[in-house]
Amino acid sequence: MPLPRFDRLPAERQELILGVARRHFADHGVEGASYNKIIEAAGFSKTAAYHYFDGREDLLSAVLDGVLGRLLGALGPWVAAHEETAFWSRLDASSGALAAHLRDHPDDLALADAAIGNTREGPWLEWFDDLVSNGQRLGVIRTDVDHGLLVTVTAAVVRAADAWALARMKASPTPADLVEGDESAQLWGLLRGLWSETSSAFGEGFTDAH
Repeated sequence: MPLPRFDRLPAERQELILGVARRHFADHGVEGASYNKIIEAAGFSKTAAYHYFDGREDLLSAVLDGVLGRLLGALGPWVAAHEETAFWSRLDASSGALAAHLRDHPDDLALADAAIGNTREGPWLEWFDDLVSNGQRLGVIRTDVDHGLLVTVTAAVVRAADAWALARMKASPTPADLVEGDESAQLWGLLRGLWSETSSAFGEGFTDAH
């Protein structure tokens, strides 16, 4: 996390520094971005940078925390549904809002996977815990699999879908159409299969064969 002096900077200056860093990490990757080039582009010396951050990883962590916060902000809190139609409607609305945010903020899309991976637990998994718990109460989501495992796998599927959408976005001449098009349909199709107890037949067959 940033050092206390960073928090005392004007909000506009903080956002400028984190915005410059975010673009560099998005363009060059979390491993490839140069710390020296980031602080130079942000307009201060390496010596001055250490007044605000312990080093490159500290700055990266601050950037990824910001990305994760915006992803969760786009999703919004999961509000429990009281019947199946409302559950799917809210899920579609949340996924659509997230897709729209990623479409309009390519830096966040580029760093989404790293931001999610930067947090072992916390708000990201809590969102999916609320989602899965609600779906199980409604009978929409299977209950024959350990709850924690189902939450983790559901979150992992969404994380993988983000990475897949990024790859397609980079490869497409019209990326804006891809992020909120067939990607969403395929993602929720995967989740419906994961959440259905009928998919357990595949596990049983695999076990019997071995």
